[in-house]
Amino acid sequence: MLMATSLAPTQTTETDKEHTKWIASVIDSVQKIRPGMTREDLSKVFTTEGGLSNRFHRTHVYKQCPYIKVTVELEAVANPDDGLKEMPQDKIVKISIPFLQYSIMD
Repeated sequence: MLMATSLAPTQTTETDKEHTKWIASVIDSVQKIRPGMTREDLSKVFTTEGGLSNRFHRTHVYKQCPYIKVTVELEAVANPDDGLKEMPQDKIVKISIPFLQYSIMD
């Protein structure tokens, strides 16, 4: 049997408010990146992360915090037969919601 519990209200410190404000700004920045935009647009907010990836699928990390990530699927616009060379004009096809994860180093 599940019992409902009530949580006592917590005090919000000024630091908590600043953290919340910063996270809101991160969400706003991430939501500006949309399908149809380019890899170059993406690189203004995110940088690449290590791990398995290719020109068409990669995890990117938020420039201000490497633990905030998105996975991105891209479509080759220039040199589509060259699966290795990432081009600034490549188009974003799909971008995940942001998630938290420790850095992947290789």
